[in-house]
Amino acid sequence: MTHPDDLVVLESFPPPRPTTNPYITQLSQVLSRTSGLALRHFSYRAALTSRYDVFHTHWPENLVGGHHWYGRVARRALAVLLLLRLWALRVPVVRTWHNLERPSDLGRIDQWLLDGFDRLTALRIVLNPVTEQISSSPVVTILHGHYRDWYGHHHQPPATPGRVGYVGLIRRYKGVEDLLAAFARIDDPAASLRVVGKPSTPELEETIRTLAREDPRMSVRLEFVDDADYAAELASMSLVAMPYRHMHNSGVALAALSVGRPVLMPDNPVNRALAEEVGHRWVHLFTGVVDEHDVSAALAAASTLAPTDRPDLSRRDWDDAGTAHLVAFAAATSREGKRR
Repeated sequence: MTHPDDLVVLESFPPPRPTTNPYITQLSQVLSRTSGLALRHFSYRAALTSRYDVFHTHWPENLVGGHHWYGRVARRALAVLLLLRLWALRVPVVRTWHNLERPSDLGRIDQWLLDGFDRLTALRIVLNPVTEQISSSPVVTILHGHYRDWYGHHHQPPATPGRVGYVGLIRRYKGVEDLLAAFARIDDPAASLRVVGKPSTPELEETIRTLAREDPRMSVRLEFVDDADYAAELASMSLVAMPYRHMHNSGVALAALSVGRPVLMPDNPVNRALAEEVGHRWVHLFTGVVDEHDVSAALAAASTLAPTDRPDLSRRDWDDAGTAHLVAFAAATSREGKRR
């Protein structure tokens, strides 16, 4: 039940569905049960007519996009009205910073609208302690929560010895082709490679299928998978590889760690901090383009883990995240009040 003194927060996402990003679903759940906070889910009717104290956005580009031209025109017009309302009523924007850069395919109008949301942003939430400061807005770190509870009720098979795997949306910058090429150079008949996820283009899908056909130790499942299959595929791997050519935050890494599987990731400040946090036995790093030596070394290290071993994810409890978000929202309203 909403209390008159609750801080009313409008999130930039609608009520979660079964296919919604698990981070968003878990955040919605924890904010809904956080004392002192009243959560509202996004619709343009709510955004333009209801009362709220804070607007919390994650990927503001979703507010202006669309698959058809008429949808984009309508969304852009509504986004202008929303910006005007936020400005007129002095409603602070809190932005959770998931990606360092905007999508590369945005048009000039969309860039202008996103600049408007940036100007109204009173506070930014970053998901790790080493995200670089990119604006003058105050920054609060709230670590990305774990997925132990989310995947805990799904079947998790034992790890297949020697299996390296990739799970998630497949895009060019994620370097899945590099992983396939590196694995092909590993001279170990007991090793295997599993790739699961939907490629972003037909051309990328064909490239991956062609590479996989050249080695019988490789198998692919190039489609979107639901949570149950996602958890089962992750758990079946002895090592989860993220051969990204560049990366910042990674929900896949936390998903793998949440089911007790070590990860191989690019060497950067974010991933080094994660290794310090959860233990170096769980986070293995490579530089440049992933190669067979990186994969072999990480796979050998993974084989030394006991089935009952688990990484330290104690700093990523979701109830702690709920309280931290409330504090951040309150700080944003206080800061906006001082500017009036």
